[in-house]
Formats: sequence, structure tokens, C-alpha cells
Amino acid sequence: MQATLDRPIEVRWSEALDAGVVGHASRNEILLDRALLPAIADGDDPDASKRAEATLLHELAHMYDRIAPGGPMSRDPRLLDLAGWQVRATKLGTKLAGRRENRFVDRSPDRYELKAPAEFVAVNLEYFLLDPGYACRRPALHRYFAERLGSSGDPAQCASDFVYVDAGDGGDEALAALDPRRVYEVDYLLADSNDQVMSRWGHSMLRLVVCAPGRAPGPDCRLDLQYHLVLSFRAFVDDVQLSSWRGLTGRYPSRLFVLPLTQVVDEYTKVELRGLRSTPLRLQRDEIAGLLERAAQLHWSYDGRYYFVSNNCAVETYKLLHDGVPRLASAGIGSITPTGVLHRLERAGVADPTVFDDPAEALRLGYHFESLRPHFQQLYAVAQAQLDLPQSKVEDWMALDPAQRRPWIERTDLRSGAALLLLEQAAQRRQRLQVQEALKRKYLGGNAQPAEVAVLQRLLKEGAYLGRPAQLLDGPGYGLPQAQERATLAIESGQRRTRLKQLRADVEEGARELMSPPQRALLDGIAANSDLLGQRLRALHAAEGGVRLP
Repeated sequence: MQATLDRPIEVRWSEALDAGVVGHASRNEILLDRALLPAIADGDDPDASKRAEATLLHELAHMYDRIAPGGPMSRDPRLLDLAGWQVRATKLGTKLAGRRENRFVDRSPDRYELKAPAEFVAVNLEYFLLDPGYACRRPALHRYFAERLGSSGDPAQCASDFVYVDAGDGGDEALAALDPRRVYEVDYLLADSNDQVMSRWGHSMLRLVVCAPGRAPGPDCRLDLQYHLVLSFRAFVDDVQLSSWRGLTGRYPSRLFVLPLTQVVDEYTKVELRGLRSTPLRLQRDEIAGLLERAAQLHWSYDGRYYFVSNNCAVETYKLLHDGVPRLASAGIGSITPTGVLHRLERAGVADPTVFDDPAEALRLGYHFESLRPHFQQLYAVAQAQLDLPQSKVEDWMALDPAQRRPWIERTDLRSGAALLLLEQAAQRRQRLQVQEALKRKYLGGNAQPAEVAVLQRLLKEGAYLGRPAQLLDGPGYGLPQAQERATLAIESGQRRTRLKQLRADVEEGARELMSPPQRALLDGIAANSDLLGQRLRALHAAEGGVRLP
């Protein structure tokens, strides 16, 4: 900075600055608020000298940024990526101009940095030069400034892993840590489309192939499914799709959740009846580490807004790849649809579609997770052949009112009864999901009853930390949580998880009171059908001489 600013810079104390302004830089002069001077001279305010020093560096950074070698940092596309003024994806690719507002609003050292890129540079150069912990809290930005300005001192000893709040519904610990060295590969995880408007092009996520503890990274890690994680942009933790047009106006949040792969597979294949395709991405080890570092920054700082066309799951996933792996910024992978991003990744040679050449091997190795829909169709075919059921598709059968299915259920034998019992259980899971979605839409649309509003507000309040984990921390910390903050997080997140589990149990127990009469009738009808099938199967089994079933 001294070599670049090759002219004298005069520093003066001034009483002419606007209210609330403590510093101002012109071409050859920096003005500081004279009100700071008595506190510094008298020693009454220990922080006054620090504020003056930070202000001086802030204004000096503005002066340097205007004439920096290689151009202003505040206009550098890479700095804008790292800072949070992200690129926009369009139907035809990427739109570099007109970057949206900076939504990295959580865990900020000074919200003034979000006003404009020039202020972001100035604020962050303050911390780069004055805070030894900056390298650990904002590692990517620290590397950027070090490359542009040189080292700010001895490198800090930072943790080798990243902490995150586990949004899964299982497990004992709410706070977990991910070591990039255990991540063998990253896949582009695509959920098949369905009939819902918001899911017509599928849903895009990233799958982290995490190796079991003690296993060296390699192909065998693909079999460690219980350790694999999914990075998924959602409005709420239990949303696998958005079913409201409110997504057109940005009234849904868009946040990065970290979920167990096993839970995601169950959500899509068993409940939504949608398959999943997991396409490996050709990334180097340092690129995987950079991508995970960026994901951690998003997890702790990002509070986005969901727009059906311009900022959906595909766009969010694309931006994560674009910002986390610099090589991909020029690869032309931007698209507004999940399938579009995948096709562009394949054309760029980043995604490897050859793993699906052998369908059986793809299933065995976990590149493809089949929807249970074909399995349900086979079960239905068994009952259809035995009972001459009129519907050709299992969806049509499950869409019937339970009372309409009952006459056929009363005629079942052992084989067809067992098949229909499994289908009734599947219908029950799907109906409960529909009740949950209907209740959520009523709440978001302002049509919910007071009792429904109270319950959902409690659920959203208690579960908000899963999407915005920064809410778990108070105090002056910023960026990625450090050692002392991790200890606080472990306690606070554990307490929140316990309260949320209890609240969910309470809601489940009292869910009938929140349902409309038609919803209760449907679930009661399904339960009655299941009970009837159970009774018939036990009676038929006993009649054939088998041991009486419980």
C-alpha cells in the first residue's frame, strides 16, 4: 500500500465531518473526527485509539482501492464472489452484470460492509490488518487480500474442520464437524421431477461422499452411506419441494441445510416417490476443500430469498459451485433449472455421466436411488391381478377415498392383502405430508386459525436455528465460529434440539385438532383400512393352519 500510494497523505483532525461520520478520505488527505482526540489524549476511553486506528486504515483502504495495481479490488469479480455480491444465472447462462444485493447478513463484523463493494473492501482490510483471527474467521478473503497486499503477519493456527448444525432428524448431537480430508468426492445430486409446479424440473443438491472414520479416501468410501451428507438449499428443513406461488415473489427464505444422505433418500424415494441420480464431479482435492469452505460460509452467514425462476435450488447450487471452485466460474455451467445445470456440467467435462452406463452397477454403488413407485406398482399389480381392480396405476388407487377402497379390501386373500396393506401404509405417509403442507400454506397465506398459527409459530421459532445457525450465537464474533464459540454452540444447539423434538412430539400428538374435518376423515379411513387388512391377514393365516399372528 505504501509503495502504491506514492504521494504524501496528510492526516488531520476535523470538526467539520457529518454527524455519525468518524473519517473521510479525499485524494491526498484523510480527515478524522476530532471528538476522538480528547479520549485518546486523556486515556479515558481505552477503545478510542483502536477506533481511530481502524478508521485511519479504513480510509487508507479506500484510497488504495482506487489505484490498486491490477484494478480496484471492489470491482474484481473474484472479490465480489467472495464478498457475497453473487452472479445471476439466466436461461442462457450467467449474468455477470446486475449482481443482486449482498445476502451474507449473518455473522458480519460490521453491517456497514454490506452497503457497497467499496465499503466491504475497506471494512475487511481493517480486520485483515488488525485482527489476527481474521484468517480463521474468513479464510478465503484472507487469502485474497494476502495475494493482493502481501502477508499481514504470521499465519494463524486454524482448525482443520468446519462445524455445522446437523439438520437431520436422527442422531444425538446437534452440532457436528466436517473435515475436508475425509471427503472423497462431491456429486451433483438430482431428484427426479414430479407433477408439482415447483418441482417440474427436479431438485438439485450436492452430495458429499464422506469416508468412515479411519478409512483413507478412495472408492470404498462410496459404500459408507451412513456418513454421507447432502447440501440442500431449502426454505425449511422439512421442505423437499415448494408448492406455493409465493416463491415467485421471494417471500420464501433460501438457506443451506446440511442433512444426512439417508434421510434425503427416504424423503424422496419413499414419500415423494421420486428417484435420485448422484453424478460425480471431477474436482481436485484443493477444489473440494475450497467448496466445503464456501459451504461453511454460506451455512453461517447466508440468508437468501427464494425466487421460482431467478434464485431457485438450481441457481443456488450453481452459485455455490461457481464461488467455491474458481475454475468453474468460466466453465459456463449456469442455468435456472436443475437439469440444465447438470447438462452444462457434463458438457464442461466436470460431471461424469458414465457411471450410469451400467444401471445395475449404478444402483449397487449408490449412484442411483430408485423411487419406490415401481415397487408400489408391482405390489399393486399383485392385488390387481387377484382382485380385478379397475385402476391401472398405483397412484390412481391411492388417490381414491379410503371408503372406495374398502369393498376390495374385504375380498383380499393373503397375497393381495399383504400387498394392499403396504400400500395403505404408504398412502398414510403421503397423506400426512399433504396435511403438513396444507397447514404450512394456510399459515404463510394468512388463512390459518389462531390455534394453527400458535403451533406453527412455535415450530418455526424453535426450528429457525437449523436454517440460520448464527442465531445460536450472541456477541462480537463474526465469520466461521472459533473454539470458544464452538463450545457455546454445542450447548445451545443441544438444548434447542431437545426442545424442538419435544415440540414436534406434542404437535404430532395433538395434530388431529389442527386438521380439517376432511383431512381427519381421510386419515381415519386409511387407519380403518389398515386395521381391517391386519385382521383379515391374521384370520386367513390362521385358517390356513399357520401360527396365529399377533
